[in-house]
Amino acid sequence: METEHAVFTKEMRRDGYLILVPNMLDFHFSLLSPVFRLNGYNLEVLTNDGPNVVAEGLKYVHNDTCVPALLVIGQFMDALHSGKYDLDHVALMITQTGGGCRASNYIFLLRKALKKAGLSNIPVISLNMSGLERGGGFRLTLRLVRHVFAGAIYGDMIMLLSNQTRPYETEKGRTDQLIRAWREKLVEQFKRDRGLSRKEISANLEKMAGDFAAIPQKGPKKTRVGIVGEIYVKYSPLGNNHLEDFLKGQDCEYMVPGVIHFLQFKIDNRIEDIRLYGGNPLKKVFCEAFLKFVSRFEDSMLAVLRAHPEFVAPSSYAHTKELVKGVIGYGSKMGEGWLLTAEMLELAELGYPNIICTQPFGCLPNHINGKGMIRKLSAIHPGINIVPIDYDPSATKVNQENRIRLMLAVAADAQREQTEGDAK
Repeated sequence: METEHAVFTKEMRRDGYLILVPNMLDFHFSLLSPVFRLNGYNLEVLTNDGPNVVAEGLKYVHNDTCVPALLVIGQFMDALHSGKYDLDHVALMITQTGGGCRASNYIFLLRKALKKAGLSNIPVISLNMSGLERGGGFRLTLRLVRHVFAGAIYGDMIMLLSNQTRPYETEKGRTDQLIRAWREKLVEQFKRDRGLSRKEISANLEKMAGDFAAIPQKGPKKTRVGIVGEIYVKYSPLGNNHLEDFLKGQDCEYMVPGVIHFLQFKIDNRIEDIRLYGGNPLKKVFCEAFLKFVSRFEDSMLAVLRAHPEFVAPSSYAHTKELVKGVIGYGSKMGEGWLLTAEMLELAELGYPNIICTQPFGCLPNHINGKGMIRKLSAIHPGINIVPIDYDPSATKVNQENRIRLMLAVAADAQREQTEGDAK
C-alpha cells in the first residue's frame, strides 16, 4: 500500500473544512461538535445508520476485519456517497491508539477505501496521544484536551444517572428532557471556558445528581443488567444493533461502565509495562502523575454519588483493578484486556450480575478476557449470569436479541426465587 496520502493542513482548518467523525457515545459525542468549534475546527458527528452502512463497509473492507472497522469505514463511505457533503472541502477523523489492537490500523484501511473509491484527495486526521502522524493542521492543544476530558467526565455521569432513572420515571421522557437541558447548559459553560476546573466540575456533578434525583420515580427495582465488551460495540448503537434501545423495552435497568476507567486503564498500562518489562523511569513518573490527576476527578464524581444513596456508584479504578488480582494478569492488556474481566466482577459486586458481554466476532483479546473468563467468574460469583454476544454482519439481530431474552428470563427466575426466599 502506498504511504503517500492527503494531509489536513492549516489552510484547510482556516477555510472551514468540515471534519466528519463516527459516532460512538450519544451524549459524550454530542459535546464534541461544539467543543471542537470552540477550538477552531468545524466538526460533525455522523448519525447515518442502517443496512447501507454495512453494505458500504463490506464493499471497501475485507470481511475478515473486525466489525468496528467495517462499520466505522462503512459509516464514513456511506456519508461521503450520500451527496450531502462537498467532497472538496471535507476531512475525516479517526482515533489511533498505537497499541496491539487492529484499531491502530483502521486509519490505513480507511485511506485504502478512499483510494479505491477515487477519493484520495480527502484527508484523514489521526486523533491520538501516542505521537503518531505528527504534522499537518490539527493540534491537540491543552484547551481542547481540557474540553474533551471534561466532556468525558460529564458524559459518564449523565450516562450513569440516566440509566438508573429512566426505568422508574413516572413521566415518560422526563429523563431525556433533562439530558438535553444539561447538554445545552454545558455547551454554554464551555463557550466561556467554564466547567473545566475540578471545583467547577464537582459543582456541576452535584447539580446533575440533584436534578436526576428530583425526577419522580415509582415501582420496585427491575432486573439489573450490566454491559461490557470491546469499546466500540459496547457503546455504539451502530455497533451493537441498538442494544440499549432493546433493553429499554425489556423492563430492566442497565449499567454501562464509563470511559474514564478505560482512560485510566490505558495510562496504567504504560506503568505496568515498565514494571513488568523495564523501561524509561521518567515515563513511569509522568504516567503515575497523569493517572493520579485523572483519579482525582474520578474521586470527585464518586464523592457526589456517595452523597446520593439513591444511585449505585461505580467502583474506583483502583478497586476495580484489585478485583481482578489473582484472576488474570495485568500483562493481558490488548484491547480492553484485564479491564473487561474486572468490569464483570465490578458489576456483579454492585448488584448487576446479569451481564451482556459484547464482542466483535473474532476479536481475540475480548474472547480471552470476556468469553474465556466466564467459567472462572462463575466460580467466584456463583450467581453471575453472563451471555457473550458476537457482533458481525453475518450475525442476525433476531438471534442476538433472543439470546439476551433467554439471559433475562434466567435473571427473572433467579430474582423471583430470591424474593420468595426472603419472604419465608
